[in-house]
Amino acid sequence: MNGVQNNPWMRWGKRALTLFFLLTVPALLYTLARDLDWGEVHQAFSDYSVQTLLVGALIAFASYVALGCYDLLGRQYSRHRLPVRQIMPVAMVRYAFSLNLSTWIGGAAMHYRPYMRLGLSASTVTRILSLGVLTNWTGYMALAGVIFSLRLVELPGHWALGMLSLQLLGFALLGLVSAYVGICAFSRQRVWHLRARSVSLPSLRIALLQLCFGASNWALMAALIYWLLPDGATYSSVLGVLLIGSMAALLAQIPAGLGVLEAVFLALLQHQHSQASLIAALLAYRVLYYLLPLLVASATYLALEKRARAMRQCSEQQVDVHPEQVESATH
Repeated sequence: MNGVQNNPWMRWGKRALTLFFLLTVPALLYTLARDLDWGEVHQAFSDYSVQTLLVGALIAFASYVALGCYDLLGRQYSRHRLPVRQIMPVAMVRYAFSLNLSTWIGGAAMHYRPYMRLGLSASTVTRILSLGVLTNWTGYMALAGVIFSLRLVELPGHWALGMLSLQLLGFALLGLVSAYVGICAFSRQRVWHLRARSVSLPSLRIALLQLCFGASNWALMAALIYWLLPDGATYSSVLGVLLIGSMAALLAQIPAGLGVLEAVFLALLQHQHSQASLIAALLAYRVLYYLLPLLVASATYLALEKRARAMRQCSEQQVDVHPEQVESATH
């Protein structure tokens, strides 16, 4: 990892790609927004019923539960003993912050602090976080591999030349996932040493659960957008566009993929839906999947901090009282 970061070609290539997205995406959004009927967008957004929004909120909640299961796998992988009732709130809170703010605000401290306050060591938290990242992207690669290799994404006609490249990418992703599962299943060397660090391979059971939970999360994200769109697009097409947009957002390094995801959806699905209906669906998606969970996570984080502070004060009081009890018992 450090070798890649210290490679000047990789550094400049990453910066150039980021600059490309930072310049291209706003230009594309401006071009599309200039010709957009915002009154129609408002009308499309207003047409959502309360029932539709409630079902959408349930789908978003199910996705966050799947994200929380990443950390439950981390519990098995790192072999710590925190109960599920403590893991799930912390996991869902940190993923809400991570999805909205990325590493721009809070950074690693937002992920380490809650678990370390519960008594876990920094090395244990690192194992949990690392497995969570791996779970997310192995699930992504498995799902994208299937969708891309089977050509289940309905791209515009002028993207025909790109379909073969997308299919080849799908086969490559499936190859990577198969290699990972095979290594976890058959490798005799369970601990790999990378410079000064050692990495323990997950068991085959954990690797398969990683694929299930990771793919489930991405599938639920696409299900939310599909639910909010009017009839017309197929679910597999919406899922494929989400996977493409998420990769573009990752390369652009913009928190929550703001603007990037919208640009990709508008470019690839405007032949199936009006721009107004797409914008309305993506706005509702932003509210249900990002804004509301962030508000809930902020309140939950404050409650967890207050509880942790109270527990620390209680433990300090017990430490102060304990010597006196020992002395009186001696006499």
